[in-house]
Amino acid sequence: MNVKLGISAINWLNEDRHLFKDLYTGEEVLSEMSKLGFEGTEMSRAFPRSVHELKALLSSKGLSLASGWKSVLFSDPSRRQTEMKAYREHVDFLKAMGCKHVVTCEIRNQFTGPDRSKMVSLSDEEWKYMVDGLHEAGRYCRENGMELVYHFHGETVVETPEEIHKLVEMTDPEHVHLLYDTGHAYYGGSDPLELLKTYYDRIRYIHLKDVRQDVLNWTRLYRVKFSHAVKKGIFTVPGDGCIDFIPIFQKLIERQYEGWLVIEAEQNPLTANPFAYAFKGKQYIEEVIEKVRQQTDLSD
Repeated sequence: MNVKLGISAINWLNEDRHLFKDLYTGEEVLSEMSKLGFEGTEMSRAFPRSVHELKALLSSKGLSLASGWKSVLFSDPSRRQTEMKAYREHVDFLKAMGCKHVVTCEIRNQFTGPDRSKMVSLSDEEWKYMVDGLHEAGRYCRENGMELVYHFHGETVVETPEEIHKLVEMTDPEHVHLLYDTGHAYYGGSDPLELLKTYYDRIRYIHLKDVRQDVLNWTRLYRVKFSHAVKKGIFTVPGDGCIDFIPIFQKLIERQYEGWLVIEAEQNPLTANPFAYAFKGKQYIEEVIEKVRQQTDLSD
């Protein structure tokens, strides 16, 4: 596999600063990533916003920037101009950093239910506005030699198998690609392996995270919000949860996937030491890749 193994800073510092206490600086996070032998990471709120400063810091650690998350609200046409301006600025920043992918996700804060834990689905009209916005954003990415990778995600407008299918059916494959996230696939009710098989040709970027089944059962029983599930420890590194990564990597190797594999596991750093879990996840993924390679060699 011609892949680059990275890890997100979210393993050390959650992007929602209200979830967990900050225990690390951006430089400390990058130093630990470097010691573990990762090749890159994604943008974090703890990193410098200056291209010059960030490039120098990453270079000093032997790391590169793989991508960076961008929340959008394209489903609201009244905000299109403002949203697109911010999106283009984000693309320009990532391009200057040498990135080839733009992680994109439609985010809005409209919930229903007695506990306000269920996302309000987009109307048909809102779906159309969102798709139009994604196409415009995707064209800008393409003009700059980059690709928009849409991140289906827990507690967003594209989470369930049906919503992922609708997104794929409504969007132009030339402009809108997929970010395949094993953890959010499982959290949203998809079979990660079947999702990979079904949409492989649209996938350009991968997040690897695992799910603790007991915590997932608890979230479904009590219908808790996504943030509460994260606090409870629903996510962990690959090999520490319930997802079987061997058939997933068998498919990736079979299809000769090339690109980034980014480990993610937003956990409380007070109870899940980020360095130790990052080591565990990296070791597991490398062992799985080697095991699948050996099985492939034997079958040949």
